Amino acid sequence: MTNERLDELAREVIDSNRYMTLGTADADGHPWVTPVWFASEDYRHFHWVSSPDARHSRNVAARPEVAITIFDSTVPVGGAQAVYMSGRAEELTDTELERGIEVFGRLSEEEGRRWGLDDVQQPSLFRLYRAVASEHYVLIRGGEPELGSGVDRREPVTPTAQG
Repeated sequence: MTNERLDELAREVIDSNRYMTLGTADADGHPWVTPVWFASEDYRHFHWVSSPDARHSRNVAARPEVAITIFDSTVPVGGAQAVYMSGRAEELTDTELERGIEVFGRLSEEEGRRWGLDDVQQPSLFRLYRAVASEHYVLIRGGEPELGSGVDRREPVTPTAQG
């Protein structure tokens, strides 16, 4: 499997799933993971809406380093494909919020509800967050015919937007 094919695999996994598992830690380093519905148009910036009172939102405010996994949980055992990422997250404000809600709103409209600025600013109970991935990896199953080694492992990828 070539690097281009691995990059394509990462894009396919991200494009075909709407939830990501967001890993955060509080100020003392206690971990927490949660699923969030996400929108991304470039495979590097991942947007989601949450309450600032949610545990993962409080964790992002205290410690912005995050881990992300995107995978299809409906496949049979042994058929998993996954993308793992690390990066930094933040609540968006000002011009970043305007750009972020444009992306999130456009992509969320495909799911039936277009989010706007009024939905993620006071007095709303929700805010818009963004994680910027600095590293991407794909899962290579141990039994994968071309790259398998008998043990599942991660391979680094660069799934840039195709244009």
